[in-house]
Amino acid sequence: MGENQAPSIFKLLSNDLRWQLLKAISQSDLRVQELTDLLGQPQNLVSYHLQKLHDAGLVIEHQSIADGREIYYGINLNQIQSLFRITQVTLHPGLTLNRENKYHFPPLRVLFLCTHNSARSQMAEGFLRVKSLSQIKTFSAGTDPRPVNPMAIVVMEEFNIDIHEQQSKNQNQFLNQPFDFVITVCDRAREFCPTFPGNPVMIHWSIADPTEINGALEAQHKIFRATAQELDQRIDYFLAGISGQTILKDNHVVEK
Repeated sequence: MGENQAPSIFKLLSNDLRWQLLKAISQSDLRVQELTDLLGQPQNLVSYHLQKLHDAGLVIEHQSIADGREIYYGINLNQIQSLFRITQVTLHPGLTLNRENKYHFPPLRVLFLCTHNSARSQMAEGFLRVKSLSQIKTFSAGTDPRPVNPMAIVVMEEFNIDIHEQQSKNQNQFLNQPFDFVITVCDRAREFCPTFPGNPVMIHWSIADPTEINGALEAQHKIFRATAQELDQRIDYFLAGISGQTILKDNHVVEK
């Protein structure tokens, strides 16, 4: 990139539809048809611009574990952050100064859902509880609950988070409770998610089930740790975004 040339990410995102696509999937992983309905654009046009974003590494594809014919599109936070850091250095070194962010959260209620409530949702619950300093009331449940996986407990200890006292729960016990956010971390849970009172913001993170990995403990540990790292990052961005200006509600992008 020449010194006087605009960074490629600016050129890529100068297209309004590409920017809208990134904003839509920055909060929740979505399928092409959902993006088409959300943005009111033809499917072929949405697919074309998604491919452009994917080719640039800004978008990640996840094949649904519930229906292999479906593809979820999510934002590649690491790549975008890296590109913006390069842009900051190019424009002015002072933009890279590290400033510690401290957040104060309103008394929100958040529910994480997955199939067995044994790994992903349990880890997500632990991360959010600790990172929000327990300011956010955090819960997790499953459609077919199983005991908390021992490897999930081990890996979370590596992040200095103790979840050994957390218990698996059935989502049915929460059906009459209001939540501000319901976050599905499993494609199956998302595609069969029940309706909750209070019209919560529905978010989906398409994350593979680490309990489906068989083999040596080393292999299991590796996939569980990768899952924890993804949840760690997702929840950091979720917390930072709570005070942002844009949310996704009722399948529409709305401003606070």
